[in-house]
Amino acid sequence: MRPRVVSVLRWLLLTIAIVLLVAGLFTAFPAPAGLNWEYRVLIAGVVGEKGYRFLVLPILLAIAGLALPDRSSRVSIATFGCAVAALTLGCKPMLQAWALGQVLPERLASSFGPGDAQRAPFSFRTLYAPLPPPVPSFDGTYRAGRGLEFLRAVGRSPAPCVISLHGGGWFGKGFHDRRPFNQWLARHGYAVAAIAYSVLPDARWPEPRDDVMAAITMLRAHATELGIDPSQIILLGRSAGAQLALATAFAAHDPGIKGVIAFYPPTDLRALWQSAPANDRINGYTARQILELMFGGTPDKAPASYDSGSALVLADRQSPPTLLIHGALDSLVPLAQSDELAAKLTLLHRPNELVVIPWASHGFDTVNFDGPGGQISTYAVAQFLSAVTRQRP
Repeated sequence: MRPRVVSVLRWLLLTIAIVLLVAGLFTAFPAPAGLNWEYRVLIAGVVGEKGYRFLVLPILLAIAGLALPDRSSRVSIATFGCAVAALTLGCKPMLQAWALGQVLPERLASSFGPGDAQRAPFSFRTLYAPLPPPVPSFDGTYRAGRGLEFLRAVGRSPAPCVISLHGGGWFGKGFHDRRPFNQWLARHGYAVAAIAYSVLPDARWPEPRDDVMAAITMLRAHATELGIDPSQIILLGRSAGAQLALATAFAAHDPGIKGVIAFYPPTDLRALWQSAPANDRINGYTARQILELMFGGTPDKAPASYDSGSALVLADRQSPPTLLIHGALDSLVPLAQSDELAAKLTLLHRPNELVVIPWASHGFDTVNFDGPGGQISTYAVAQFLSAVTRQRP
């Protein structure tokens, strides 16, 4: 092989190895704030939850670098080092998921009582498992202009009902956007109502909370025909939907709300407004502008509105059991938002558990249902649901 060709190949391999190494760093460090939030979420999610599918690349790079003539050159050594580092970082989510899975069952049982998830928290084999056949669903409305998708529980009636609240920065309207997760819930014996709720730019707090309460009322009124247990409602949400789930459950003091599950939730809206980055925009609005639109102004101008939407303020000795799931590298909603709520609930002696996903950023569980974070979070949800409903799927 000609020396010039060898040199070009050597530098090409090093460039690819560096790219893989930089990508792998997203499993260890938060994405740079200079990147738009959509790119931060996408890159971190793909690397953390799908990176295991590409681990063959750094292995091939290391082998190719050593196979070229003059393997002792600095470029070849650098290529080998970058490839090994990229491989290590690529394996990191799987290894951390396995380690977390060793302690998670005991933690959840200690917080909520015994559950019955009927599987291990993490399995390497499940990473490559195909999705099972879909569960039938139907669309309907629960109040004028507000739609829902309903999935009956498979093999159980009446069944506890999970009300699923989508994210999207108080803008999103996609109540169909978490179908694999909702399908999984239905297959495990839980009815699911994924609802649309009032969103920006037209909605104002507490309209979304009123929508959730209206959905609960409708579901209970039709419990028999839907095959649900009206005394066993669980609220589940992600991001803005998690804020809504927590605020609704904590304010309602409804004994029929058996628990609330919140993925990467905003829990202290005043603090979120203070720390909101200026460069992130959703539908053309900055994070502060979004909060001001939804909650009626700045925290100084609308303190009651911010407080009535903040689980950290609303938490009391009647708060239902609460499962919080949050990525340690979340650059949109800081982990401190869940940390502080978990600490307050513990002081109030209310059952709670915060599951921190060390390699994950915002929206990690939406990228790959069977990825490392997907497996850990679904296990935690299964244990939580079976414990708080005191029934086995």
